[in-house]
This record gives sequence, structure tokens and C-alpha cells, in this order.
Amino acid sequence: MKTFSTLSGPAAPLPMINVDTDQIIPKQYLSAISRAGLGKGLFHDFRYDMADQEKPEFVLNREPYRSAKILLAGDNFGCGSSREHAPWSLEDFGIRCVIAPGFADIFFNNCVKNGVLLIVVEEAKVNELMALADNPQSCEMSIDLEAQSITLADGTIVPFEIESFRKHRLQNGLDDIEITLQKDAAISAFEAKQKAELPWLYR
Repeated sequence: MKTFSTLSGPAAPLPMINVDTDQIIPKQYLSAISRAGLGKGLFHDFRYDMADQEKPEFVLNREPYRSAKILLAGDNFGCGSSREHAPWSLEDFGIRCVIAPGFADIFFNNCVKNGVLLIVVEEAKVNELMALADNPQSCEMSIDLEAQSITLADGTIVPFEIESFRKHRLQNGLDDIEITLQKDAAISAFEAKQKAELPWLYR
């Protein structure tokens, strides 16, 4: 998993509440077992028409948001099914941070496990940030995870909170397997002891 330290780039506004995981990455992409290329399917039904042509009015189809690194969204972002392809598609597109008033729990945890930072900010502040992001001249933002801050285009700093263990995971690029492997010595010692005491388990 990639580490997360700082992130700078255009922030794309998506002023919609209850955006579910099927809207983030539709079911036709779920057969993929690789993350590579899933960015094309991100928000598929919002980005493309029935002929699979881009809808020019959708934010991610316009400059400078084609290169968005940050997404500003409405409340309850990521509700619906638990599909892990949702954070995969965000990360593959290039979006590694989503700012919203609230997120669905399973989606929140899936994002942390895949190197995507989710920032919870009160709704009024998110609306302010969306208004800034809606203007290409003021849509650039910078995220500093260590400082827990969002720096806006005019230099204004907006602080945010994050649970310490999630921060540690993101800063060190630790997924569930890598966290388990940190206990490799203890696991090996347990297995050796158990094998000596209960050899029949290993026959």
C-alpha cells in the first residue's frame, strides 16, 4: 500500500448526498481482480452517456478536474454495498483524499486499508470548500496528514481530526497483511511452541 504524507492538486466538487458504491464504481467493473484501469470506471454513469461518450458537464470531464487529487462530496458518501473496488477506482483515477460531512462505515474502513484518506468536516465548511473548488482559479488544495491540515489556494489553513491508528496506517502504508506481518516473530514463536506441545495438529 502506498504511504500518505502530503497531497496537492485540484479538488473536484461533487455536491451530492448519499452517493453509493454502485455510483462510485458500477457492477460491470466488479469482475476485475486488478486495480489497474478501474479509474476509467469511476462514476461511470455520471461521466458517460449511453454511447459511452463523456458528458462534458460532469466535473471530472472538465479541466482542471481531470487531474483531481481531492474530492469534495456530500454527506453519507460511500453508502451501499461493501465493494472494495470503490476505493480502488478512486485511487486509480488519482483521487487519494475525499472530504465530506460523513461517510459510510464500511467504505471508510476500506479506504483506509487502500491508502485513501477520508476527512470528515462539518457540512457548512464542506460547502465553503466546494464553492472554492467550483472555481478553477481557487480549486487547488494541499493536504498535510502529519499536520492534519488542509491548505487552500489563498493560504487559509483548515484543520481536521483523524483517529491516531488510521493516521499511523496511512503514513506507513500498512494494509491488514502488513500489520499482521509486524507480529511475524511472535506468530512464529507461537507456532513453534504449539507444534512442540500439540504435534498431532501438524501431521
